[in-house]
Amino acid sequence: MPGSDNRSLLASIHDVGPGFEREVDQLAGLLTNTLGCSSFAMLVVPDHWGRHPIRSGTPFASRLRSWSESGVEMFVHGWYHKDTVEHRGLPGLKARYMTAREGEFLGLSCCEAARRMEAGRALVEDIIGRKASGFIAPAWLYGPGAMEALRDSAFDVAEDHMKVWIPRTGKVLARGPVITWASRSTARTASSLAFAALGRRMLHPMRTIRVAVHPGDVTRKSILSSIETTLRCFAGSRQARSYQSLLTTPGVE
Repeated sequence: MPGSDNRSLLASIHDVGPGFEREVDQLAGLLTNTLGCSSFAMLVVPDHWGRHPIRSGTPFASRLRSWSESGVEMFVHGWYHKDTVEHRGLPGLKARYMTAREGEFLGLSCCEAARRMEAGRALVEDIIGRKASGFIAPAWLYGPGAMEALRDSAFDVAEDHMKVWIPRTGKVLARGPVITWASRSTARTASSLAFAALGRRMLHPMRTIRVAVHPGDVTRKSILSSIETTLRCFAGSRQARSYQSLLTTPGVE
């Protein structure tokens, strides 16, 4: 088993935007207090469902910059987060069962995926005054067009359910399932709580553990308790780090 100095805990808050400011505040406080630092990521949605645009010069933009300056990593997380494409076959099953119409990049063409990626990168970097850490598609779902666009993009890091990789080269930086929670229904909540509990027992041999939280998590006390328990479980034996640190840590794959 790798030494604890080489083992990482990567935590992230998804769906960051002005429509979920209160929830993001609560989650950021939970992560900071539990980890004892600001070594986690925020996944920024430029205009969540076309209803909550982020604009330079606004109070929320100032908050993003402040979080970034405190050490929080900023990722581009799609543009709308909403999937408006009609899918068939396997993509249709993914769109229906893996997310509630939020896999924005599952059915986009390469051209449209590249346009949204670049627009998101430009917006986030203009606001925070530094390079975005990477790109993570909404619901971790990438179609062929998105994968092609990502390979040609300027992003250093990407992530899906099972790995973190370098888009330009395809090199895998970390493997293993991300621990996350679902609040949309009682059944989904129960299954996510069970998976988190299983992960706390079974995933310790992994070099890199990933934990992802969402604004909806704050609506269920059972999920908040599970998040805190999971973070404390892994933080005791590994360092909370940034995704960017994987680029300079030898042997992380």
